[in-house]
Amino acid sequence: MTDLSKIDQEKAAFVFSIFDADGSNKIDAFDLGNVLRALNNNPTLATIEKLGGTKKRGEKLLSFEEFLPIYSQAKKDKDQGCYEDFLECLKLYDKAENGTMLSAELTHSLLALGEKLEDHEVAEVIKDCMDPEDDDGFIPYGPFLKKMMA
Repeated sequence: MTDLSKIDQEKAAFVFSIFDADGSNKIDAFDLGNVLRALNNNPTLATIEKLGGTKKRGEKLLSFEEFLPIYSQAKKDKDQGCYEDFLECLKLYDKAENGTMLSAELTHSLLALGEKLEDHEVAEVIKDCMDPEDDDGFIPYGPFLKKMMA
């Protein structure tokens, strides 16, 4: 049994069906993080693993009935960042206090801090989310965060 509202359960069923690639009413546990993110959660890699996510495709399948309590737990989990949390972190790099930071510092942060990204992942994030740098190499970090979290 789950404490999710009927609306949350309907959203979960819809997103689950999108990740159910072969119509078997199961998803690969490798996709658990993506399913939770599609449901507006922001779990850490450690949380995904704790909830049953796998690091390799094909190791484990989850039925919708198995997924619902996982989703319920993820919704309650406080170990996930929100826009305001990330904004406060990036403000540390905003030396002029004008809403901008050096693009190079953002790239370095993504590569070196927290749950580090690989070079190709950073390149994709930058391509998809970052506004063009100004002449001094600065970018507005607020719009970057909004695009990244969307």
